[in-house]
Amino acid sequence: MAGIEETTRKGTPLRRVQGEALLEGRGLTKRFGDILANDRVSLRINAGEIHALLGENGAGKSTLVKMFYGALEPDAGQILWRGTPVTINNPAEARTLGIGMVFQHFSLFEALTVAENIALALPKPGDMKKLAARIESVSSEYGLPLNPNDIVADLPVGIRQRIEIVRCLLQEPRLIIMDEPTSVLTPQEADRLFLTLQRLASEGCAILYISHRLEEVQRICHHATILRHGKVVDECDPSGQTPASLASMMVGSEIAKVETAASEPKTGESRLVLKGLSAAPQTPFATELKSIDLDVRAGEVVAIAGVAGNGQGELFDALSGEMTVAPEMIRIDGQPVGNKSITWRRRRNAAFVPEERLGHGAVPGLKLSSNIVLTRHPTGDGLVRSGVVSTASAGRIEQKIKARYDVRMSHDDPEARSLSGGNLQKFVVGRELDRKPGVFVVNQPTWGVDAGAAALIRQSLINLARDGAAVVVISQDLDEIFEIADRIAVISRGYLSEAEPARTMTRERVGLLMAGEAEADRTTRKETA
Repeated sequence: MAGIEETTRKGTPLRRVQGEALLEGRGLTKRFGDILANDRVSLRINAGEIHALLGENGAGKSTLVKMFYGALEPDAGQILWRGTPVTINNPAEARTLGIGMVFQHFSLFEALTVAENIALALPKPGDMKKLAARIESVSSEYGLPLNPNDIVADLPVGIRQRIEIVRCLLQEPRLIIMDEPTSVLTPQEADRLFLTLQRLASEGCAILYISHRLEEVQRICHHATILRHGKVVDECDPSGQTPASLASMMVGSEIAKVETAASEPKTGESRLVLKGLSAAPQTPFATELKSIDLDVRAGEVVAIAGVAGNGQGELFDALSGEMTVAPEMIRIDGQPVGNKSITWRRRRNAAFVPEERLGHGAVPGLKLSSNIVLTRHPTGDGLVRSGVVSTASAGRIEQKIKARYDVRMSHDDPEARSLSGGNLQKFVVGRELDRKPGVFVVNQPTWGVDAGAAALIRQSLINLARDGAAVVVISQDLDEIFEIADRIAVISRGYLSEAEPARTMTRERVGLLMAGEAEADRTTRKETA
């Protein structure tokens, strides 16, 4: 693609996509109390450019794009759209200009269908049957197929993310802001999305791309602006960088490497045992769990890979107690718990982190200390005494988690919904790890967190296992799985493959298991028997 020569702030030659300057911010500043979220930020996004916005959690990325999208008003500075100064008072005005946004946290009504949710975002949705046909056509064309008649409440998060992306595409924007768009997509889905973005860019659409997956940034982005503590500190052509060098620009130093244990971890007794775990689907669109066997021992991390929508959520619900099954199907430290509640299991020193942090992992409108009480009141932390909640104890735990996991916030003990996605993830994971549980189950542990925070969380999971816990990690991130797992299993259409040693597992083998090889082998064995 044609380009023009520029230089970075450090004088390094830089080649930019040649095109009209669609969106430009000049000296944008935004303050929340004592926190200076954006400090005189300036950047330009050209037509046809995929422009990465990088930074740690809390660096000011979300604040900046909310000003571009009309969700926040800058305290100082200027926004220009196609060379003309504009005031964007609300998201509707942004969409009218031609700015669309795919949010990190879903903004969907669960009781409505896919088509109804999309219709609400369109100024003139028209006939619903015609809209449904258009949704099917566009979603299929871009490799993100949707059924317009599905109820959102019954859909896994990977499909919900598709709705957000397709809803934005139907508005035919000139600029699309994407906040962690691949965080819940499979590698294959992400590859299809990248082809879509590259095609949109070739047609003159600009993409402002926020992601902590730096391999993606290096692969598809033409230009990157790096924020640190609310300021622009660098810019570069990502294709000329490595993920490690991009991460160093973000944090200002090298990222600590995760220290994995020896190839043969010292495992102890069985702490979490699944035997013939089966569960009928709870909704018409849920996945049936089919005779799952798994034995997780003290001292090991067992990772469960799989394409979204193959039973990961149902398996988590069964393990956590949100869905009950026959008692003997699940044992924790030798005790049958299949029919026990999540509170009962927490009292037995088990801890759980769900996939969706806002709404499931934390109540949006409650303070962080209150969210701590919700999950840890039965665990012997001294949070409830004689029926009275100790706010002081909850506050001390909140401060400890904030310091240990670098949870950045505008003031002490804010509401959960005020945190950026990555900071909320650090809080939710840290809240449970702080307990030092004996059995720990986490679904998508580093969804939407920066490289430094991801390394911290992954190291904490390994350390917890080496201290004698049984750790189960459900993840769609194969890099993460191979970095931390001692054994790897794959879930496909409700079947779980046998957990195999990570040192002998290959990505090709995982891919075959994702495609249903374990299910086929099991069927063949049954027919032979």
